[in-house]
Amino acid sequence: MRRFVRDNSLSITLCGLFVVFLLLQSITGWRTSNQDNQEHRQPTQSYGSYLTSAHFVEATAENWESEFLQMASYVVLTALLIQRGSPESKDPDAEEPVDEDPRQARERGDAPGPVRRGGLALALYEHSLSLVLVALFLIAFTLHALGGHDEYNQQQLEHGQAPISLIGFVTSAQFWFQSFQNWQSEFLAVFVVAVLGIFLRQRGSPESKPVAAPHAKTGSS
Repeated sequence: MRRFVRDNSLSITLCGLFVVFLLLQSITGWRTSNQDNQEHRQPTQSYGSYLTSAHFVEATAENWESEFLQMASYVVLTALLIQRGSPESKDPDAEEPVDEDPRQARERGDAPGPVRRGGLALALYEHSLSLVLVALFLIAFTLHALGGHDEYNQQQLEHGQAPISLIGFVTSAQFWFQSFQNWQSEFLAVFVVAVLGIFLRQRGSPESKPVAAPHAKTGSS
């Protein structure tokens, strides 16, 4: 058990933090939603009901959407583009192991199953990370649209206004304002990490160059 925890400590910690913050978000969101309901003389809802409400679904999916967009874009752009000096970039002057053709490793016994099988399985597998991240983005985007639409119409009814269609909400300025305010912050964060990594260091982190490495060194190894 101790070895398992050591070997998986990063994923365990990140998953634990996710659960804690999602729980705190749900509790504070529930209290905020009920406070808003009381101000508009609407019935309050139980915590369990809130977890399936449009308010919670919209707020959660809206953030997941931007995170998966960020990571999908990061994976694809770092495969195509270069930033000299950044630990987040491939070295433009050297051959990188990540660019090797996996078809030349089909006979290796430790190669993943799709690599040994080849064909369509390998064609999908060699792009599987970006494909799954894009799929997760589209799922979160859809949930954001559905939850946001329900939440928007609920507010419309509370203010005596007519509800709108899903298409009307998805093409509204409010929907895209919600998306863009998160998207821009995600790309700002990635930009800052990529650029600061040229000049700054964090000893012991694989996301940083070695402390003594020159600024022009590209890649983390």
